[in-house]
Amino acid sequence: MTTKTDQDPARAQRRRRMHERQAVVFGLLIAFLAVCGIGALAIYTGAIEAPFARDFTTPEVIDPLADVPAPCLPEDTLPVAYSDIEVMVLNGSGTGGIANANEEILERRGFVVTGTGNVAETARTQVRFGAEGVAAAYTLAAHYENVALLLDDREGTGIDLVLGTEFERLVDPELVELDAETPLVDAEGCEPLEEITPRPGPVPDEEEAEE
Repeated sequence: MTTKTDQDPARAQRRRRMHERQAVVFGLLIAFLAVCGIGALAIYTGAIEAPFARDFTTPEVIDPLADVPAPCLPEDTLPVAYSDIEVMVLNGSGTGGIANANEEILERRGFVVTGTGNVAETARTQVRFGAEGVAAAYTLAAHYENVALLLDDREGTGIDLVLGTEFERLVDPELVELDAETPLVDAEGCEPLEEITPRPGPVPDEEEAEE
């Protein structure tokens, strides 16, 4: 008795050819994977360089206020009572609403906020003040991180707070290192007040109310 396959040699030959093609395809696939693995290992170990490889660098951030010294405090200067500090809160972050939010928080902490406004965008948060407002400026700056203390030629003790793009939040009240009977600490790298050339003071009516 003969089977159907024995009676169909053409079909058997086609099956044999299909098996041969499959063997070739699998062989080429295995060879390709082996080459890829060897290449990856060579790149990983540094034996060869990866194609299209390039160095990625982080652009250097330049702080234009890094070389601007803060004025040193007169010896044994004590913090100013918050209720005696008048501050204008200005938004230099480019994000709407920040000045108003800080106004509310500062008022809850006891500061006197005289108004809010917008100014040109800046990176660091700044406290701007005249010669008579040094103690008030240091007192306010204790509530913020990485603040630039900028002396200008204004008269009086009023100060400006400029919120920059780096601003995130105020220092928690319990972490503010101020004591009414403990003298304020000079900012790092400060210079005597009389040796600093004051910047131009604020121009009246120039800032618009924050939107």
